Amino acid sequence: MKIIVETNVHAPIEKVWEAYTTPDAIVQWNAASDDWHTTRAIVDLRVGGEFLSRMEAKDGSAGFDFAGTYTDVIPYRVIEYSFGDRMARVEFTQKGMDVHVVVSFDAESTHSTEEQKTGWQAILDNFARYAEGRK
Repeated sequence: MKIIVETNVHAPIEKVWEAYTTPDAIVQWNAASDDWHTTRAIVDLRVGGEFLSRMEAKDGSAGFDFAGTYTDVIPYRVIEYSFGDRMARVEFTQKGMDVHVVVSFDAESTHSTEEQKTGWQAILDNFARYAEGRK
């Protein structure tokens, strides 16, 4: 089952792309709640390249690596990647002065569909706020 989250970012597509794909930017926005954060990010943005975001609870009680391999990259348009046995696709579409970002991903079985959608949407909302605030 695919889950879809989306947002509009009021910023030039170049800034949106940079915010989504740059390790220094990713650590600024990649968290679903205020009690979590990304402590480091690695991005090798090319087909066959790997990525990793180290996500940790701020109190140190839990953490995990969100990691995978890029399967398709079309600059300023599409990023697809595999992570474990799952896939995700991120689409960037210029709509006037905004960029519409759509993330679709394979659901997993540990958490409910609603929990997954809520968490990924929260991360995407943080991303949009960060990208819009960049100079």
